[in-house]
Amino acid sequence: MKVGYCVEGSTDKWVLHGLRHRWRRWCPHVELVEGRYRGSFKRREIPKACLELRTKGVDLIVLLRDANDENWREVAQGDRAACRSDDAHLVIVGVCDRNVECWLVADLQYAARRLGVTQPDLDVEDPKSVFDRAMGITPLDDRHAELIDFVRSAPLHRWLSNRSFEHFYDQFWQKSKERGCSLENLREGHST
Repeated sequence: MKVGYCVEGSTDKWVLHGLRHRWRRWCPHVELVEGRYRGSFKRREIPKACLELRTKGVDLIVLLRDANDENWREVAQGDRAACRSDDAHLVIVGVCDRNVECWLVADLQYAARRLGVTQPDLDVEDPKSVFDRAMGITPLDDRHAELIDFVRSAPLHRWLSNRSFEHFYDQFWQKSKERGCSLENLREGHST
């Protein structure tokens, strides 16, 4: 299964790559294809980004971005509405409630242990700065290997407590089944 993606930032990208490592246990041929579009999403560019990824022969398209201070459901609806009707059946819209770091710390116990900080340090409305500092992420070092390993080792079934992650994962799980490549069913306790 070839999955094209457009993301807002490098942490989003490495989260997808960490998930791909998890998915390969159930679907060994998951391949990620990066779209050219990256940065602050402009809805008018979504059709062009999808078309570019379709020309690369992808089976699915992931659009992943942060909601920041907006309602993640409304952002997701707007992004989905911006897709061309020809692409809509291929698109998975992931909008992180606030930012992807909120997904990464959804299991406070795991995140605190891995990052070497206390749970209250991470249990804040916006954990981005604490997460980045603890992980050592800087503009010159995105710590991609560490982020991939962080996600690969995470107890993802606990991330379902974050509604925006749950929405994203449910879409991906359903689309993978439609393409004959079932992924880890986090609701049935098949996660590590």
